[in-house]
Amino acid sequence: MPKVDVRSILAVLSAAVIVGSGSPLVGAPSIGDAVAGASATIADNLSEGPHLGFDTFSYPGDDAMRAWLTADKPYRWVGYYLSAPCHNDDSWVGKRETLSTMGWGMAVIYVGQQTWGRTPGQKVAVTRYITKRVKQVKTRNGRRVVRYVNKRVPVRVLVVPRASKGASCSTQFVSAARGTADANDAIAKTAAEGFARGTVIFLDLERMESVPAAMRDYYRAWTQRVLEDGRFRPAYYAHSFNANLVYRDVKQVLAGAGVSADPPFWIASERGFSIDKAPEEVGHAFAQVWQGLLDVVETHNGVRLPIDVNVGRLPSPSEDYPAGE
Repeated sequence: MPKVDVRSILAVLSAAVIVGSGSPLVGAPSIGDAVAGASATIADNLSEGPHLGFDTFSYPGDDAMRAWLTADKPYRWVGYYLSAPCHNDDSWVGKRETLSTMGWGMAVIYVGQQTWGRTPGQKVAVTRYITKRVKQVKTRNGRRVVRYVNKRVPVRVLVVPRASKGASCSTQFVSAARGTADANDAIAKTAAEGFARGTVIFLDLERMESVPAAMRDYYRAWTQRVLEDGRFRPAYYAHSFNANLVYRDVKQVLAGAGVSADPPFWIASERGFSIDKAPEEVGHAFAQVWQGLLDVVETHNGVRLPIDVNVGRLPSPSEDYPAGE
């Protein structure tokens, strides 16, 4: 979202109200004092969180986004999905400027490779059919007749799974090399959308019961490449169950690049969520965003959408992150 000089706008509006009355109010403060006081108060209120946001798979449409921005429930930012390996919908492409002009804040999301409950490269048992020469014995006219025939029989074998032909999203793609390649993809697409230097890109890592070594290699390589490029900043969407491990891993990568500040994290957890809570109340001090309601449907100004509900420290989680951190 473009940086708006709130104090300047308030100054103009306040001056217009006072001047428009035709005469100064008795006992009223000067225009300068009134503008300064009101501007400071409102600007402080605008900067305080939490800031309510939502994300949804496909772009809802311009009219829907306008309707929701003016609804009673104060959603102020939205998840902005880049076309990615595990999110092949491109309906958000080209909508950054439109949303920014409307006044929406944004959180840029890149859904990279996932494990989907499997371990990359791990062999699995599958059923294969082989042709086997089988002995058959029959009785004809009181005599035993033996013959051999070819017959297809099932056998269980261990194989290393391969990604489906033409697939872009697969457990078998999870590796350091693919982490680097996907980082280049995320960088190029973020730049193509017109996001400014320093924009935060959230790498989406869905919940894992255990995090395989290949996945740790993947997101560390992704982080390293984004840092090397230097145009944008790495950030992470992770379930609370995995957040501490991912945080420790990427913190080491950042430290190696001379970055001391915590990386931005978008934490998913429904436990204890409320829209008036701060993100860090999810239980992780490094949380910038807390996603606490998943797969709900809301209607505002006559527009019904399936969404996830989030609270953020900042009104535009990808664009307002402090520079130099």
